[in-house]
Amino acid sequence: MATVQQQQQEQEQQIKSTEKRKPVFVKVDHLKPGTKGHTLIAKVLSSNMVLQKGRAASQHLRQTRIAECLIGDETGIVLFTARNDQVELMKPGNTVILRNAKIDMFKGSMRLAVDKWGRIEVTEPANFVVKEDNNLSLVEYELVNVVDEVEAGMNTND
Repeated sequence: MATVQQQQQEQEQQIKSTEKRKPVFVKVDHLKPGTKGHTLIAKVLSSNMVLQKGRAASQHLRQTRIAECLIGDETGIVLFTARNDQVELMKPGNTVILRNAKIDMFKGSMRLAVDKWGRIEVTEPANFVVKEDNNLSLVEYELVNVVDEVEAGMNTND
């Protein structure tokens, strides 16, 4: 009898572990340095190609393209780094859903990116007005080492 209960519990756990979680959408103004796993809906305001290497005609060389795209929602805007195939999706005027996006730091400022573990989808046009006067990529951050209070206390006694 105990083995039947154990089997039922194991089956219930397997079902629970395979259920997909509903995505939690965040707003641009909630993005912080060093964070990842963001899902958000944003409008693409502009796209600027910053790097294009390789020849598309050659089968052996893969073309590398990087574009900086200004994206935003009703809370603010941020720069998004689009790589290779992502560049086509990030056309000005498109509304996109970014899944599993992360914040990269570049020269002290935030850049949103989607790596191989994430996904970009073009969706229906959103009905919000982008707040362009709150650019999170213009905020400059500085890495500061925090010393434990215990260590700081020990150093002052010497």
